[in-house]
Amino acid sequence: MDYSSGINVSVPPSGPGCVECTAEGSWWFHLRRCAECGHIGCCDSSPNRHATAHEAATGHPVIRSYEPGENWFWDYRSSSVFQGPPLAPPESHPLNQSAPGPAGRVPPDWQTRLSG
Repeated sequence: MDYSSGINVSVPPSGPGCVECTAEGSWWFHLRRCAECGHIGCCDSSPNRHATAHEAATGHPVIRSYEPGENWFWDYRSSSVFQGPPLAPPESHPLNQSAPGPAGRVPPDWQTRLSG
């Protein structure tokens, strides 16, 4: 598998949080970054699963964790984790941003709302 397909190391992330959750006034558990276009979406444990929806809509096959201290990639084509190249900064959401987040929008019972 050629993991470089679907990765553009020069594209910065779209912002500090999930684009769609931010627009909808929703919240996320963890964040994922499209390695091709920089779109930030929420993970599959989040209620809205925007990162996977982005892959389905665009065909962009690779995401990277957008969590501090995590540098793994996921390839939707092979359903596999791999180590890839450094991407354009920043490599994670701001350290002072809560996870789940964003602060002020996370419901008190967030653990019961996570997707399986």
